[in-house]
Amino acid sequence: MSARGPFRDKPQDKVLIRVEALALSRGGRVLFENLSFAAAPGDYVEVQGSNGSGKTSLLRAVAGLLRPRGGVIAFEGAEEPSLALHYVGHANGLKREASAREHLRYWTGLFGGSASEDDVAQTLEIGRVMDLPVRVLSQGQARRLALSRLLIAPRPVWLLDEPVAALDDAGKAAVNGMIASHRATGGLVIAAVHEALGPAPTKTLQVRR
Repeated sequence: MSARGPFRDKPQDKVLIRVEALALSRGGRVLFENLSFAAAPGDYVEVQGSNGSGKTSLLRAVAGLLRPRGGVIAFEGAEEPSLALHYVGHANGLKREASAREHLRYWTGLFGGSASEDDVAQTLEIGRVMDLPVRVLSQGQARRLALSRLLIAPRPVWLLDEPVAALDDAGKAAVNGMIASHRATGGLVIAAVHEALGPAPTKTLQVRR
């Protein structure tokens, strides 16, 4: 799994995210309050915290999937924030009976991508399983497939929840390479992690009540 190939050196639209006095709750319980930060083009923001502290909820709020209890989330440089980001959750979000190729074609249509299926498969080393249903893939192969949506169409903001879950050391190194290439072209990454991912973060957020 490598970040090399046709996905390098393509400039991204420049988007800046500002979060001010954000408060989130879940099930009537306040997760955190008064969280503020900014993420600019080229930034890697690492979100750390214990289980249940609100790391996933923060990413979902930035993605527009969760309504904040209070505060402001603003995208500067994007008329429609949902079209400026890729969100890859902790769960892979794959259909068990659909093949890897079918997933790539679906995401290509959904995101308006123009990337070659073969290029994506080669970059993520899933070429040998492209026509197999997800239910027979290993956890690592399924995670690689889930991450392939990042390469389908260029979007400046990546929101990643435990992106290296189920990946071996080579896979983890490759994700770091993908992040580095994305940042080098002006993209920004916000990742929720249990442990440091690898790249030196430009910002670290400790999420706690």
